[in-house]
Amino acid sequence: MASVFTMIIDGELPGRFVWKDDRCVAFLSINPLAPGHTLVVPREEVDHWIDLEDGLMQHLMEVSKKIGVALNLGFKPAKVGMMIAGLEVPHAHIHLVPMAGEHDLDADSADLAPNPDHLDAAADRVRAALKALGHPEVSE
Repeated sequence: MASVFTMIIDGELPGRFVWKDDRCVAFLSINPLAPGHTLVVPREEVDHWIDLEDGLMQHLMEVSKKIGVALNLGFKPAKVGMMIAGLEVPHAHIHLVPMAGEHDLDADSADLAPNPDHLDAAADRVRAALKALGHPEVSE
């Protein structure tokens, strides 16, 4: 059975995409730890990040850095945190979170009922920053 991320990638479930290329996508978390919380997800369904092919892992890191720069530009956080947890969905993915402190990476503080308008606005800010940085992979 396809993971929830595969269903989002395939358009079977909605997602607020900010990046699409031939190897991965990035979309906003539906349970954000902070505004702009973005997930970078390979198109290939691999459960554990240590099982990713080296070239794909490198690509995910490169895309994560580009999106991290955009999050920094768009949200002006103290730092952009990166986390690979992978327990909640059996499909490797990277969390990128604009943060003021380490407490902002605590999954227990996730917004379980975010305002859809706030998610849309955050996605627009990420896309605008990616466009300003000259990335053609920005997804509308």
